[in-house]
Amino acid sequence: MTMAHSAFYYVMLCFSLVASVRSEGAMRFGYTGEMGPSHWGNLNPDYAMCSKGKHQSPINIERKHVAYNPKLEPLQMHYTTTNATLVDNHINVMVRYNNSVDYVMVNGKQYRLKQIHWHSPSEHTIDGKRFAVELHMVHASDEGNITVLSNLYRYGRHDPFLDKIKGKLDELTKDVHAKGDQAQVQVGRMHMTPLRRHCHKYVRYIGSLTTPPCTENIIWNVLLKVREMSRGQAEELRSILEEGFRVNSRPTQPLNGRIVEMYDDSRSTRKPN
Repeated sequence: MTMAHSAFYYVMLCFSLVASVRSEGAMRFGYTGEMGPSHWGNLNPDYAMCSKGKHQSPINIERKHVAYNPKLEPLQMHYTTTNATLVDNHINVMVRYNNSVDYVMVNGKQYRLKQIHWHSPSEHTIDGKRFAVELHMVHASDEGNITVLSNLYRYGRHDPFLDKIKGKLDELTKDVHAKGDQAQVQVGRMHMTPLRRHCHKYVRYIGSLTTPPCTENIIWNVLLKVREMSRGQAEELRSILEEGFRVNSRPTQPLNGRIVEMYDDSRSTRKPN
């Protein structure tokens, strides 16, 4: 399997995870005990990279060791309105985008938005500080390569995006109780404007998926502007999941000599679009 195909497998895995991990006899993984992150590499031969990989995610971002790169470009997020489905993905709550035309430009290449999901608490840390929630926006190129935009959240004001889908989250909670592992809610046309804020600073590094199969060569873009959501909103995201997955964060992984680069528009001569 090529790296591109392996990365594309992750997108498909996210779409089918409910069926695959919860069906009888299917391989599972979790966040505690013998199914937890320290054991992922031994659960399945396909997960070997989780223990053997040298470029794994998430990481601790140490500001004093981040390298400013004047060649990095601003993240060009082209998000408008798109059809979506809200899914209990077993390990997280996911919004799946159906034939989305929304995309982000990274290194001059277009990556289309495939899905977003939340981890609680955050997976990435900054100078050792872990945040309340982390949102991953997963994009794929036509070749199957993956880039992820990561948004960190602290407790505070209501998050406007979650406010917009509050009714659908309530429906999903009811659907989980009624249907279990088949729970999903059609959202219809979803306005993406709340997620399209200009990013003044971000860090970029090459890492991996933060869930099995832990495929590497993923381009991570961690936005340094920490957003806010209320405790109630974070709790609603957690409460939809089974108890063992309400804490669904992989521990930070060794950097192993990787360089973490930073874009800072206050120091850049480039003008964002």
